[in-house]
Parts: sequence; structure tokens; C-alpha cells
Amino acid sequence: MAASLGPLVGAIDQGTSSTRFLVFNAETAELLSHHQVEIKQEFPREGWVEQDPMEILNSVYECVEKTCEKMKELNINIANIKAIGVTNQRETTVVWDKTTGEPLYNAIVWLDLRTQSTVEHLLEKVPGRNKSFSKFKTGLPLSTYFSAVKLRWLLDNVEEIKKAVEDQRAMFGTIDSWLIWSLTGGKDGGIHCTDVTNASRTMLFNIHSLEWDPELCKFFDIPMEILPTVRSSSEIYGVMKICPSWESGALTGVPISGCLGDQSAALVGQMCFQDGQAKNTYGTGCFLLCNTGQKSVFSEHGLLTTIAYKMGRNKPPFYALEGSVAIAGAVVRWLRDNLGIAKSSQEVEELAAEVGTSYGCYFVPAFSGLYAPYWEPSARGIICGLTQFTNKNHIAFAALEAVCFQTREILDAMNKDCGIPLNQLQVDGGMTNNKILMQLQADILCIPVVKPSMPETTALGAAMAAGAAEGVEVWSLNPGDLTTVTCERFEPQINPEESEYRYARWKKAVMKSMGWEKSETHSNGK
Repeated sequence: MAASLGPLVGAIDQGTSSTRFLVFNAETAELLSHHQVEIKQEFPREGWVEQDPMEILNSVYECVEKTCEKMKELNINIANIKAIGVTNQRETTVVWDKTTGEPLYNAIVWLDLRTQSTVEHLLEKVPGRNKSFSKFKTGLPLSTYFSAVKLRWLLDNVEEIKKAVEDQRAMFGTIDSWLIWSLTGGKDGGIHCTDVTNASRTMLFNIHSLEWDPELCKFFDIPMEILPTVRSSSEIYGVMKICPSWESGALTGVPISGCLGDQSAALVGQMCFQDGQAKNTYGTGCFLLCNTGQKSVFSEHGLLTTIAYKMGRNKPPFYALEGSVAIAGAVVRWLRDNLGIAKSSQEVEELAAEVGTSYGCYFVPAFSGLYAPYWEPSARGIICGLTQFTNKNHIAFAALEAVCFQTREILDAMNKDCGIPLNQLQVDGGMTNNKILMQLQADILCIPVVKPSMPETTALGAAMAAGAAEGVEVWSLNPGDLTTVTCERFEPQINPEESEYRYARWKKAVMKSMGWEKSETHSNGK
């Protein structure tokens, strides 16, 4: 007989490089089982990054199936899964046909750069070409990063999408919307919705009124009828419908009741519910979020203002300041796949460990321009300070160091905006398994770095939101009921002067990376 563990909650974690389905015990927050599938990224031209929405959807089905099989082997009853949460790579943009259920084009991934000329074109309509013209409505600068610009490109460049909009067949969504719509029935009654955290990354959403903004939709010339309904991060959106490609349809009828963009989900999973608590997630990119409570704080130092979460239909929204770095884990993948200096991410860590220094070599991985705090799309990656002595070990070390320096820049900006310096940094994400990176991070920040022993905080956050939803209520978010997390601490081990010296050299390298590209070269695909 299958063992009973009390209520369980599942989480779909759809990231840039992989999809996972994880199942947690709602009472202890223990991870019971999971399955992961890597996702292909396509680079049709320089600066373009795409994914196949059908591949993403099928990877979700596969992960759910495989996890359910593993649970049966562990003798855990999957009938105890009471809810499912969704967390996703944000800003990645999909347009699909509601009559066929098929995507009308590949998903344009958040770090794609094809929209540089679209941004330039839109800036011409703004007095003084001010990138921050909508900052107080959206919390965001006009950038290639956000969904509205990607959607504008699709409407301008893809005939099928233009036609589908005219015929009122088109639906727009970020990955969460595409998945929830497909999983709740797709063309047969699927629910077209998103949550406030994902909506706040589109540049079309007013983060104060919590509604799509008619003026911004007009500015981007985006028809409002293709947009999803915006809901809270924790409520029942619909239930899982049986899917023809599923073997078992194991979770049919289970409510989908949590939805958070991945960075918000990690903030929740790290239990950062107090004003001033912050976490940094090391994934494809790097994202530092600081909870600012029920008030939205606007940055003077290049950070974004975003919605952290809204835990129920009648609950207030909480806001966060966010620093976004485009390239973190992606730099390790690049060393592995493009340069071939290592066969695995683990090997990159080993190469770096062998030398323990970059020997004066600095790496600025501005492959997609620079995000916070610069917002400089013209920047490109550089490796400088090379001598005849430099070898691949030093470059591997410089790449890891670059992730830490980028985090330091964001933390400096955050300390200036918040006025209260962080006394430690909570971290999560795939790269935190790299002990050298974590020690380097503590050394470069000159404060302790704290890592929970259960690294799946993004999925945990989505599970918490789903389990706490009205009508599910198997997970308590009361501060007294939250399980304390065991952590590993990394204390700074080098003197602050050495740290400051290296950081100053890195900033010099960043200045050299700027101004390489002009947007015109991108508009004609060169």
C-alpha cells in the first residue's frame, strides 16, 4: 500500500535551460521527488535566442509523468497531491492560436537582443528619448529585456501573428500563461491568465492599479484583447485536464493554484517576507531581489521595481527592488559549449580551483549587453588583462569572479537605494552548488553568504503559493508555522583592501566593454 505523508504539493519549474517537476510535503517542506529535462535554446542569428513552446510544454508533461512514476516506486500515493504551482522564466514571450492551440512562432527568450532596433524606434516617440519614461507606472526602463518590446517585434515581423490578431485568434502570454492555458484544457476551455509578478515584467502593466495600462498598450500599439487576465499569485486558476500524450493523466483534476515568476518564487521560497530581506538566485542569469514591503521603492541606481508577490485575491501586493544580470550560469555553459575548455560545469569549477586566482585576467560576460545597473545594450563581452602566462584555468576563475563582481555591483546599488546595507546575502539556484563561487562571493561582498541546504527554493516558493491558496489551504504561510531552514554559511576570508582592488579593476574592464555595438547593425540581421 502507498505510504500516506499528509498533503503534498507539486511545482512546475520552467527555467531557461531546463524544466522540472518537484513534489513537496506541505507540512515539512521536504522535497520528496523530482524529474528534470534540459531545454534546447536556438540561436537563429547573432543575438537571437528562441525556444520551441511545444518542446517546453512537452517537457512539462514528461517531468510530471516521470516524477509520478518515481513516487510510485517510492511507495508514495500521488493522490495526495492537492495542488500544483507554476514558476517560470520571466519576460519570455509566446503568441499562440486559440483555435488550434498551436504556437504561431517560437518563444522569444528574455535575453534575446533582436529588439534593439525596436527599442530605438520606440524611443523616438518619447520626449528626450528618456528610457525611464514609464518607470513610475511599470518600475522598468525601456529595454530589449521586457515582453512588450518582444511582442511588438512579433507583430511587426511575423505575418501569421499579424493575421491571427486580425482574425481575433491570437493569444499572448509569458511562459506561465502558455503552460496554464495548455494544462487547463488549451483550445477546449483553457484558462488564459497570468499573475501579478509575471505581468509586472511586460512593461504593459501598472504596478499600482494592478491592471493592464491602456496608455502603454497604445504606446506599444498592442491590442488589449490578446492579453491574459491578471490574477494574484495564490488562487485556484483552473484544474489539470487529461492530455492525449499522457500515459496516466495522473494529476487530472488537481487544481493549479500558484503562479510566480521564478525570481519572486525564490524570494518566497527563501521566506523573505520581511521588509529588507533579500536573496540572490544564480541561474542562467543572476537576480537579486529585496523585499520592500507594501510600498514600491523607485531606484536611483539602475534597479527595477517589481511586484514580489500577492498571496491571494484579497491580499495586498508586496513589492521588491531587483537587480538583474543577464549572464551568470550562462558563462559557464559558454565555456563548456562554445570554447570547449571543459566538458561539464563541474570541470569549470575544478579548473578554477587549481589556480585559485585569475592572475589579473578579467572577464566581462556582456553577451546580451549589460543589464543592471547600466542598462547598456551596446556592451559586448570582453576578456582582458591577458599575458603569456594566462591559461584556461585563469579564464575559468575570471568567469566565476565575473558572476560575483556583477552581484557586488547590484548589491552596492541596492544598499544606496534602501539606505540599510545588507549584513548577509541569502543565495539559491543551480550555481550555488559551486563552493568556490560561494566563497568568492563572500570575499568580494565582504559579508557572509548563506545557502539553504535544500537548494530548490524557486520550486518551493511556487509550491507554497499553490498550497496556501484559498480552497486548497494545505500550507500555512504564518511566520510561526514556517519551517526553519538549515543553511551553510560562507564567511569572507580575504582582507577588504584586496577585495576593493580587484573590484576596481573589474569596473575598469566593464567600461571597456561598452559601446561596441550600434543598434543599426542589428536591425538588418548583420
